[in-house]
This record gives sequence, structure tokens and C-alpha cells, in this order.
Amino acid sequence: MEPQAWIYQQDKPTAGRKLLLLEEAELIFALPLIYRLINPEAVASKPDWFCDAELQTVFYTKLVTQLNELVRLRKKAQRIDNELTNVNKMLNQYFTDFGWRMVRKELSQIKKRQKKSHIELSRDIILRLKRYMETQKLDSFDQAIDTLLSEHNENISLNVLQHTDEDVVGDIIDE
Repeated sequence: MEPQAWIYQQDKPTAGRKLLLLEEAELIFALPLIYRLINPEAVASKPDWFCDAELQTVFYTKLVTQLNELVRLRKKAQRIDNELTNVNKMLNQYFTDFGWRMVRKELSQIKKRQKKSHIELSRDIILRLKRYMETQKLDSFDQAIDTLLSEHNENISLNVLQHTDEDVVGDIIDE
């Protein structure tokens, strides 16, 4: 299913990337965020994010029902194209252009955080890594660790080949 474009309520921006509605692949990150943001208390705290306040109460119930149906179908591993389209249409009516832009920003941050891991290293290991990065002209810890792991794997492969060759020579001599 192709990503659905946001239908602007105000003037369409002339520059920048166009806003997109939710895609199936990002639902795992997006649904908890959406549930949190559509809550009436959140609506009250960020009124510029949401459309017509009088309609929010009625619309909130319909949106939650539709979201619950989407979640139910996802759990059963069934096709969700129609439900996702309906949820996206409702989200487009629920949020203002500004509000949806803020939702997309938060979603982007969540996705970024999911891609990164944090490990604790002692200061002396960090200093050794930095020296290694300087000597190898590497820009990041990621590159340094990746290079070290690759070198390690190459060494292991060479050792295995070397031992295999020695075993073959030893077997020939033993015969």
C-alpha cells in the first residue's frame, strides 16, 4: 500500500517535504503515540494541534473504535489496508496541519531512538577507541567498532584456514 498524503486544511506549503499519514510499517511505533495524543486531556493541553474542539468528544470515540479495530486486525495478521485508510482519514480530520506536523516529528524521534542502542564503556576503552579512530582516520565509534569486528572476523577466518591447511599437511605426513 502506497503512503497516503496528508490533505492540508490550510494553504499547502510551497517548500519542504509533504506530510504523510501513517504507513503500515510504522504502526508499531505510531499507535502508542496516537493513543496518547488523542486523549481528551492531551487535546485540552495542545488545542492548536487539533481541529474543532466541540466535535472532539464525539469524534474521539469513533477514532478510538477505529484504532482498536486496526489493532485487532494487526494482531490477527490480517490485511489492514481499508482500516488504515479509514484511520488516516479520521486522523486527518482530528489534527490540524500544525498538529500533524508535530506528530510526525515525534514519530520520527521515536523511530530514531529505536535504531540506536547505548552501551556503557569505561573511560580507558573510549580513549583507546578514539586513538584507534585517529590512526585509522575513522569518523565515528560505529565505524571503529565495525572495523575492529571485521578485522577480528578476518583473523578468525585466516586462523581456521591456517589450521585446516596444517591438519591436511599433518594428515598427508601421517599416511
